[in-house]
Amino acid sequence: MDGVVTLDRRLANFRAALRAAESGPRDGRLEPPRPKPPADFAERLADAVDGEVVRTPAGTYVRAESAATSLPVDRQRLAALPGQPPPDVPLLCLDTETTGLGTAAGTYAFLVGLGWWDGELFRQIQLLLPEQSDEPALLAELASRIPRDGWLVTYNGRGFDWPLLVTRFRMARHGAPPHAGHLDLLPLVRRVFRHRMTDARLRTVEESLLDIHRHGDVDGWEIPGRYLDFLRGGSAGPLIEVSRHNNQDVRSLAQLLAHVETRLGDPAGRRSAHPGDLAGMAVAFGRERRHADALDCLEAALEGPPPSRPQRLTWSLILTTRADDPPRARESHGDYERSTPIMRVDRERIVAHRARLLRRVGRHDDALEAWQDLARGGGPHAITAWIEVAKALEHRARDPAGALTATRAAQAAVERARFLGRPMLRLEADLAIRARRLQRRLQRPGVIARRSQRATSGSLGSGSMVAHVSRTQSRSGSNEQAIVRRSPASALR
Repeated sequence: MDGVVTLDRRLANFRAALRAAESGPRDGRLEPPRPKPPADFAERLADAVDGEVVRTPAGTYVRAESAATSLPVDRQRLAALPGQPPPDVPLLCLDTETTGLGTAAGTYAFLVGLGWWDGELFRQIQLLLPEQSDEPALLAELASRIPRDGWLVTYNGRGFDWPLLVTRFRMARHGAPPHAGHLDLLPLVRRVFRHRMTDARLRTVEESLLDIHRHGDVDGWEIPGRYLDFLRGGSAGPLIEVSRHNNQDVRSLAQLLAHVETRLGDPAGRRSAHPGDLAGMAVAFGRERRHADALDCLEAALEGPPPSRPQRLTWSLILTTRADDPPRARESHGDYERSTPIMRVDRERIVAHRARLLRRVGRHDDALEAWQDLARGGGPHAITAWIEVAKALEHRARDPAGALTATRAAQAAVERARFLGRPMLRLEADLAIRARRLQRRLQRPGVIARRSQRATSGSLGSGSMVAHVSRTQSRSGSNEQAIVRRSPASALR
């Protein structure tokens, strides 16, 4: 048909374009020859990282072994902590350096660092990929070094390192090597130590917990570019710092495990730990329903000294502090003393957590006492404490008068918050419903008779609790009266 380009015409145009491309540029200039990379990548890479070239039927890889270091870890005490591996299984620390930040099929792990314990010695080895076509050889060596009954120890390995390696094994038409478990230290750091760190990066953990300061270290975003430049024929020298960076990452995993075991593994040694660390460990124990251990951590945190206050700003401090540096202060908790970023440890939150655990284990009297102490102290948790006191007095102590007094104290605190611009409308409605229900209970004939008998016998009952409803301090720092002293008789009016 006219105006329609047939398939033969399209093929003819395509062949003509191919012949023009093969003949060179249309302007007659010759294309410069592309530089060919050196033939043996493995030899250059091995010379740079002081390793050895290993040639197998599946391909070639470079193996570099570091000197062993003494790093004892009490596996029995470590296993007693929540989420830690059993004491009789081998541990393998693992960290990768990749060509990108994704876990898709196009990302390679060109360096895999491994570390394990041989008695009290910690040994390390690195497996490096000279060319991407040699990946099956590196994966086979990695699979042979992962024990079937062992645990992997990584930092964000559950979200990045191991999923990436699983993808690479699948691309090579092999299954990922089996292992007994995986200990990712990133959730542990966030739960236990995050309160005194600006972020949860491994380098921040080294500086805040392990007192390790890297000098001349390569940033993570530079690592893929350095390896890709090497594959294009560049020098292997820049990969020396990458190898050193990975070596320290793997060693830091082992040192972090040793730090956790030393500071928190011994119940007697926990007394000198940071109160915020103990509060985080109590949360970890609570997730495994080990409430006795959680209570022990919370009580140890409350027995320690209160957190240090922020350093007072002076002109000399302002002029000598960089704008992007967080404020730092010297903290001293037992034998722990180090310059750390100022992170507020909420002591009242620890008291509230302890009160909830006491109620959960059946120590209701101790829980009520803890809630009452928290309520009398005022502060941001006073409203929650008064509500918990009201619940305990109404449902367990069968004291509706005391429950009503505690409810009205909570209402006064909520009203105070509304006056300061922080309304709690839903909580106000719930407290109003509770107060009306308690008033109806108190108007029953049987309840009135029991209250009159209690008053004539001189029993304290709810009156002893009401006598402690006193002044509270608002968040803005004022000490104005927020809760008025009331007697049980006036509370019924």
